[in-house]
Amino acid sequence: MTAYLVLGSIAVLLALLVHGRISPAILFATWAGGYHLLGLSSQQAFLSSFTNPALATLILLLLVSLALERSPLLDRLSSSLLKGSEGRAILKLGGFATLISAFMNNTAVVGALLGPISKQRRHPPSKLLIPLSYASILGGITTLVGTSTNLVVNSFAIEAGLPPLHMFQFTVVGLPVAIMCIVVMALGTRLLPTNAATEEESRSAYFLEARLAPDSPLVGRSIEQNRLRNLEGLFLVEIERDGHLISPVGPAEVLLAGDVLVFTGEVTKVQALQRFPGLQVFGAGADALLKSNLVEVVISNQSELANRTLRDVDFRTMFDAGVVGIRRGDKRLTGQLGRIPLRVGDSLLLAAGPDFFQHRNLDRNFHVLNGAGLRPRMTARQSTLALSGFAAVILLSALEWLPLFSGLLILLAALLASGLLTLGEMRRRFPFELMIVIASALTIAGVIERSGAAELMAGWMRQLFDGYGVSGALVGVYLITLALTELVTNNAAAALAFPIALGTARAFGVDPTPFVMVVAYGASAGFLIPFGYQTHLMVYSAGRYRMRDFLRAGLPISLTYSIGVLLLVPLAFPFRPG
Repeated sequence: MTAYLVLGSIAVLLALLVHGRISPAILFATWAGGYHLLGLSSQQAFLSSFTNPALATLILLLLVSLALERSPLLDRLSSSLLKGSEGRAILKLGGFATLISAFMNNTAVVGALLGPISKQRRHPPSKLLIPLSYASILGGITTLVGTSTNLVVNSFAIEAGLPPLHMFQFTVVGLPVAIMCIVVMALGTRLLPTNAATEEESRSAYFLEARLAPDSPLVGRSIEQNRLRNLEGLFLVEIERDGHLISPVGPAEVLLAGDVLVFTGEVTKVQALQRFPGLQVFGAGADALLKSNLVEVVISNQSELANRTLRDVDFRTMFDAGVVGIRRGDKRLTGQLGRIPLRVGDSLLLAAGPDFFQHRNLDRNFHVLNGAGLRPRMTARQSTLALSGFAAVILLSALEWLPLFSGLLILLAALLASGLLTLGEMRRRFPFELMIVIASALTIAGVIERSGAAELMAGWMRQLFDGYGVSGALVGVYLITLALTELVTNNAAAALAFPIALGTARAFGVDPTPFVMVVAYGASAGFLIPFGYQTHLMVYSAGRYRMRDFLRAGLPISLTYSIGVLLLVPLAFPFRPG
């Protein structure tokens, strides 16, 4: 009975994760805490999840990456990578991003290349940003430290009493699969959209709001009388009045005090509004906006702005910037911008004040597509030392001369001592949510195993694939993981699929390793839906993509990836008796 209750609760958890209104950290922590209070997880088991060695290693790796992502290496190489035809550019960019993502956090890789690719004019950014996101995923599946998902699966394996996964255990399957997928991407450039490539076109993807002051001479006069119909580069599309929207706006419409006029077109033509007294652009005259620096940013996955409105956070005070416009994918958001809940991946066009780039919380909240860098880059010498130190840690770990945790701890201390990383930066960008999700997931996975729910599901898997043998069951586990990672986050997919994989392997009496590996690969196979993977959200608005763009470009990659994984895993990790 307990097994069925646990499975029912997991179904509710999955439904809430798919719904997306509540953050995974809150959901996983609630479920883990609930299981503990119900006596399904002991206090020792609950607390040990937060001290799991693989989780501690992941946290250290992410903290070290904060310094490594300041290396100028990615910026310097980005221009040379994009030379040649679109196919050649994707081959070079994909290969480079895959190589770097094998050892660096993939969100850091995409974040570093997002700005240079968005600003370059050789190729439309929309032809390169989806391949960049895909390549960062492909790099992650080639090493243990390539993605947090691999380390999460490793933590589950250790918790289940299995041997820990090794640094390059993923490479034998991950590298051939990555090469196959990059070639398919380069051959399928026609599947990617050709969206606006110039800065002017990008800026025209926004709306501009202007509020009518009570003392403005425009009040009480019609649109036609105020000559607001034929502005250079701007078009009046709607008026917001007392919470109501007037659209379309007729020439005889009379303006009232407090009206918010919404314009579209080239927002850089804001000077057209200078000649209208009392028309304020975000609390300041249009001339003040002209003197400011227009900066385009993308909301990061670590941002505290996610699911909050501009009004909730007092955006202008918080960042010394006004929001000129918001874009989500290829959609321009209008209406009362201050009341729109923001999402990870939204593009904001900001009228940045002089202190904007001095705010210490920018790198946590935004990826900047244009404008100055948020933090000073390392010098060439500093970059060489930091990257060499990281390479030494990876090498020593691969040779089993020094545990990865110990090596990363030494490197972190060296970075702090040298000033390349500060305690303040670590505090601002410490991955609290990821830590809560993974630790809670370890507790949940343990409950699924101990309650008999995993054994129950494994029995169903055995019945379902009885005529296909253990190979059919392996395909089934992979497809379940793939479906989960498209619907929820990759780490959540790994957490939910791992107990099923382990139970299925034991039901068939074989070595769990191939099943563990297909969970790791399957949890990183999110190519079809942009909302389940962080790097997809990062490029979604910057490339002005639609959902169908990911479906068109991702389907051949997903098929190639899946075929490669399912053919190579049984060869690399045979089904030996357990």
